[in-house]
Amino acid sequence: MDFPDLLHAALTSKPDSWGADVRGVRYTWRQLVEIGDALETALVAAGVPVSAPVGVVARNRPFLAATILGLVTHRRSVTMIYSAQSPEAMAGDIAKLRLVAIVADPQDWAGPQIEAARAAGTLGLAATGELGEPIRAVENIAKVGAAPHREPPAEPGVELLSSGTTGAPKRVMIGFPILERTAQSFMLGEPPPGGRPPQIVSAPFGNVSGLCQLIGCAAGTTPMAILEKFSVTEFVDAIKRVRPPILGMVPVGVKMILDAKVPKEDLAGVVGVFGGGGQLTPEIQDQFEEAYDIPIHWGYGATEFGGTLVRWTPDMREPFAKSKRGSIGRAMPGTDLRVIDTQTGEVLPPGKPGVMEAKVPMMSPDWIRTTDLVTIDEDGFVFHHARNDGVISRGGFKILPETVVEALRTHPAIADASIVGLTDDRLGEVPAAAVELKAGATYPGDDALAAHLRARLTAMHIPTRFIAVEALPRTPSMKVSLAEVRRLFDRAS
Repeated sequence: MDFPDLLHAALTSKPDSWGADVRGVRYTWRQLVEIGDALETALVAAGVPVSAPVGVVARNRPFLAATILGLVTHRRSVTMIYSAQSPEAMAGDIAKLRLVAIVADPQDWAGPQIEAARAAGTLGLAATGELGEPIRAVENIAKVGAAPHREPPAEPGVELLSSGTTGAPKRVMIGFPILERTAQSFMLGEPPPGGRPPQIVSAPFGNVSGLCQLIGCAAGTTPMAILEKFSVTEFVDAIKRVRPPILGMVPVGVKMILDAKVPKEDLAGVVGVFGGGGQLTPEIQDQFEEAYDIPIHWGYGATEFGGTLVRWTPDMREPFAKSKRGSIGRAMPGTDLRVIDTQTGEVLPPGKPGVMEAKVPMMSPDWIRTTDLVTIDEDGFVFHHARNDGVISRGGFKILPETVVEALRTHPAIADASIVGLTDDRLGEVPAAAVELKAGATYPGDDALAAHLRARLTAMHIPTRFIAVEALPRTPSMKVSLAEVRRLFDRAS
């Protein structure tokens, strides 16, 4: 069987077991399958070819989870559309994509989106949130129009927008064979007696991490508690409700749990945290492991590589936890890594820092360059230093934003920070800092923060501007949005 058949077999193997939980409301696998089947019926009735990619505005909601799974089981390609954007920006995506059909929550079918879909000849379908009538056509875009539509992909799969690991964000197709590899990796062999324990899915479905969680849970008939977005309160409530043994988290989530001083007993039953989506400092990892006695196994991945590239596994901890502190792990099986000197293109020996390149034969036969500065040691452990594309050149002096961020985090009033480069007529660029205060803390002032940094960094690292915010702007995957941080300074000016 190919992957759509395998996925369908899994989804129909335990029809009356719960598949998705949202704030305690549970949906069975049978109900999720019926939603996907109702969508297929609507697409066939509207004359949408199986070869045509179908857009999904991918909010983390059970009906949209069922939509994505249903499209795959019926061998249809999925094109994810970013949900965390304005109606006008979403309309721009709809206009550019020129899809035959798009499925979205009713809240995402407002005036601008409907008008863009009408002009593009796109059939609009709403995932209603009602089990009796899960899918309905949207008024004024209830049939496929005559406009020229996007060509079908060479191979079916799920198309995501990358996060910029290998340069400017771009659309990347994750083919069905890669999804099968993802599912097999997620399941890690045969299920234990009594079935698989539940998982919490908080990463966005439109992000490679969220897609991997969704596909992995469905292929293993693993019950999932779905969070529309991460919040400490909802995350902890889900832990106490479904008691998952394993948590998937991003760096800011780990820090938010610590900052909120979540009681240890609230995480009872959790035996491990597997995370990625950014750099987790060794200090934060140590604090979390000491507070909760739960080991963290970090990793690194990207849409362009179909998921995880590098990771820690439980068997690595005993021999290497102390000697490789700060590493993001070793390359996944079937993955080749190397470090490149960006000036000469030379492949660097172990221990020399440079830009990482990776080759995943299932995705591409070529080496693909990332924007990450790393070191790979003699034992194959990867140490992530910074994003090369975020380097600020201040009069020729190179500043790694992460260096300044880490120094700011050591201030007792600062919970987190983000550094961006602002244009300067004399120096080309200068660093500017947006800082997020700890709960109850008072802003110490620009001069105090500058003095704090001067005690730890050279003068060229000191930001020329500071701004304090309640919370740093973040993407749905919880990464700081550098574009939004820059807009904070634009508005302040």
